[in-house]
Amino acid sequence: MSGYAPPRAGLTLSPVDTAALPTDEALMLAWAGGDLPAFQALYERHRRRLHGFLLRQLRDPGLAEEMFQDVWQRVIAARAGWQPDAAFSTWLFRIAHNRLNDHWRAARHRPPAPPDAEARVEAVVDGHTPETELSGFEQRRRVQQAMDALPAEQREVLLLRLEQELSLEEIAEVTGVGRETVKSRLRYAMDKLRAGLAP
Repeated sequence: MSGYAPPRAGLTLSPVDTAALPTDEALMLAWAGGDLPAFQALYERHRRRLHGFLLRQLRDPGLAEEMFQDVWQRVIAARAGWQPDAAFSTWLFRIAHNRLNDHWRAARHRPPAPPDAEARVEAVVDGHTPETELSGFEQRRRVQQAMDALPAEQREVLLLRLEQELSLEEIAEVTGVGRETVKSRLRYAMDKLRAGLAP
């Protein structure tokens, strides 16, 4: 009557079973054996997370893109000898961590904290008056400034934990320090962020 054909019986969309998807490790092994679509799937799974991590560490889009490409080149170069001794994501971020360290050593500096970083961390702003209410943009800017003021080691573990959702053990493996050192860096980073963002 309406001009549309009735739907055929028996056609339903099934939910995707994520448990049935191949693991990163299975994809890496398949790609090492010559399966190019396996690499493409692996790249799609991790490209945004890796690029975001590098961009937040370097704060320079061009440099982050260059390092992003370099990390994937290292993954490509290592594929023949890769063994699933650790989670692929841990291995990938370990490469990124090492590449960042190489960059800072070559540049002979770590990203400088803003000159007024200590003053900003210690400053207490009265956030209860209408005049001092911050917009969403201003709040994000304050969070970014507080992140920038963190020492590089603390900022790195914080980003790996909050944005990449790595466990403490995985972060320890990525950064090459002990689990207790990771916990300590996270605690200091969170304390400094709270102080820097206190109303």
